[in-house]
Amino acid sequence: MADAADFQGTSASPARRWLRRTGALLTGAPLLAGLLQLPAAAPADAAGQEAPQAAGGAGSVSVAVDSLSPTAPAEGDTVNVSGTVTNNGKQAVTDAHVDLRVGPSLDTRSSIDALAKKSDDVQGPTGEAVDGKYSEKFAKLTPGVAEPFNISVPADELDLGRDGVYQLAVALSGETSAQPWDQVLGVQRTFLPWQPEEAGTKTKTTFMWPLTSTVHMTAETGSNEQQTPVFRDDDLAEEIAPGGRLDQMVSLGKGLDITWVIDPDLLASVDAMTRNYEVRGEDGTTIPGRSQAVAKQWLAQLQQAVTGKEVVALPFGDPDLASLAHNGTNVTGSLSHLKEATDAVDNTVPTILHVKPSTDFAWPADGAVDPSIVKVATSAGADKVIARSDSLQDNLSYTPSAARPVGGGTTAVVADSRMSTAFQGNLTKASASTRAVQRFLAQSLTLGLQSGKQRSVVVAPQRMPSVSQAQAMAEALATLQSGNWSESQDLADAAKAKPDPAANTKVPPTSAYPSSLRNQELLRAGFEQIARTQGKLDSFKVILTDQSRVVTPFGRAMNREMSTSWRGRGVDAVGYRDGVESYLAGLTDGVKLIEKSETKLSGRSATIPVTVQNNLVQGVEHLELRLTSKNPTRLKIGDAAYEEQHVTVNGGHSQSVKFTTSANANGRAEVVAQLYTEDGQKYGAPVTFDVKVTEVTATVMLVIGGGVLLLVLAGFRMYTQRKRAAAHEADQDGTAEADDNADNPQNPEAPGDRLKQETGAGSRAEGPEQPSDPAPDTAAESADPSGTGERVDR
Repeated sequence: MADAADFQGTSASPARRWLRRTGALLTGAPLLAGLLQLPAAAPADAAGQEAPQAAGGAGSVSVAVDSLSPTAPAEGDTVNVSGTVTNNGKQAVTDAHVDLRVGPSLDTRSSIDALAKKSDDVQGPTGEAVDGKYSEKFAKLTPGVAEPFNISVPADELDLGRDGVYQLAVALSGETSAQPWDQVLGVQRTFLPWQPEEAGTKTKTTFMWPLTSTVHMTAETGSNEQQTPVFRDDDLAEEIAPGGRLDQMVSLGKGLDITWVIDPDLLASVDAMTRNYEVRGEDGTTIPGRSQAVAKQWLAQLQQAVTGKEVVALPFGDPDLASLAHNGTNVTGSLSHLKEATDAVDNTVPTILHVKPSTDFAWPADGAVDPSIVKVATSAGADKVIARSDSLQDNLSYTPSAARPVGGGTTAVVADSRMSTAFQGNLTKASASTRAVQRFLAQSLTLGLQSGKQRSVVVAPQRMPSVSQAQAMAEALATLQSGNWSESQDLADAAKAKPDPAANTKVPPTSAYPSSLRNQELLRAGFEQIARTQGKLDSFKVILTDQSRVVTPFGRAMNREMSTSWRGRGVDAVGYRDGVESYLAGLTDGVKLIEKSETKLSGRSATIPVTVQNNLVQGVEHLELRLTSKNPTRLKIGDAAYEEQHVTVNGGHSQSVKFTTSANANGRAEVVAQLYTEDGQKYGAPVTFDVKVTEVTATVMLVIGGGVLLLVLAGFRMYTQRKRAAAHEADQDGTAEADDNADNPQNPEAPGDRLKQETGAGSRAEGPEQPSDPAPDTAAESADPSGTGERVDR
């Protein structure tokens, strides 16, 4: 076994190294002699004996280091290592013991990466074992059974030399029936940062602490005065509840020196939950939200946590800058959404958190940049782009400071990729979390020891850390901030730091953008759908008396449609966009024309009513209703082929608009009613109906004239008949009187008077009543419709 002094960077005393080498030689001589006399190990037989472990692989026993404290020890500390060992083989392990072994110092960051990839390789170097009294023994390890261990050793016993990062291996040694000699059967390597005293030059470290989430709010709001918002799910309530992901991010972050990076959409969503809100269920119905108290508590904790700290606000909804640059710039209006998302910060972050955030920073997904991304990122006002060192790479033997000019007045703030990705993956197991923490600290210390110059380093972790990832981040950051080689720095100060003249300032070409990230982008069809929705919104809002009730929720929804959180969730993204567009279509259809049946027009002129219905809660105006005749030679609307009238309808009401028409010929004429906005754009679907013209013709006039002539003739006949009757009566009276006078000359009564007495006739000369005389009264005109179809006013 190699001595620790054989490895570069170890500085144990010469006397101690000589004693250990001599002891190892004396101890190993008998063992070597015994090994030379042993026959070669036989292969595994049918009884199930184990074959020797292949070189370069994991051992038959797995070792998990669940805890290492302190994570960065100082002189006088006691290092505590705990975990479990599990026998994964088929044979029991006897005379087992777990010990700690200190390996060589790791002087380069790449050597840390290499060791992390082979942390459980039993064939690799494990370093020198610490004094045997600092070990834990097991008489027997049964297959499949995990056994805990806990070892404490003074830091002074580890014989750590100069400042640096050391390999610390936890090894399980023992025997099996197939291989009855002491050997390493399992190992787990980790990193031990050693900086016992204050460094002469400390690294300035900026740690971005992201508060973002997925999209939760829809464009839908209630029809009440408060416009009760509707959430697509209740997941946000779980995230901000005690123990939830966002609750942990706030609780852990409030005690750290960090830069808060916040999506305003998250704040707006939680703020909406402090009042009445609805949650849409899987069946499409909505139920009242019940997390008002939780939302208020979370916001209060966040307000307290960010007080006096640097806050960087992303554009509203955290737009996917790379998707916009690669697929959206050629779609009209896409860049304007980014500007609107940036402007929306002023109405959210200061109002809710009572702090003024910085909007100078743009953060593309995973810090991957190309010229088009930088151009889009700065188009809305930001002049600093957060990149990552695996995108904007340097060909240097050391890590330069984060800030560097990339042209056009833009500063690229290059986050360290090794430290930024240290907490990715599943960290729910304690062993995985411990490895992540120790690796992060090792990278940080090694970076600081590369040169004697002070540098500014930025850490930009994943946008939405899980609870376990956040806990690991907080543990590592707490150690870093209390350690001896690093000091905290705000992101704005890191961006202002003097750039390293040797650092790369050339943004990689678009062809270098990772295909794995490109495959997750929002496609052009998505931006086209957003543009289509915006066009419908523009046509709709001009008719509203209160545009803000519609423009604001839909504007924010379209910002959410471009969110970086949709990466890897393409199906969900399409469903959200469809939902927004469908809801807008439903509102737009609330103002429409009522369908009409066939209309009958009798006479040369009449009025045709067309009804506009408004099912919205607010009134509509700035609308023109146009009625057009498809056959103006038969039917005119007004004085031409069409006529327009202004329309204003109160919320929840309908209004009929009447148009004057004139007919020139009989038959059917097709008429189209269409609403237009004041700028001449069609609004809604047209309504088409037929008008049946039954004009008064010459034949009808002849019939009417004949009837009038008959009435005149009848009157003339009555007149002549009455005249003749009167003359005849006079003749009869004269003859009778003459006869009476002749028979009785003494009678003084005139013959005519006697005739009147006998007949009862009056003094006026009237003839008998004729059948053609009109009746004194006529019946009321019937109000029933004369036939099928719709009649119009005349």
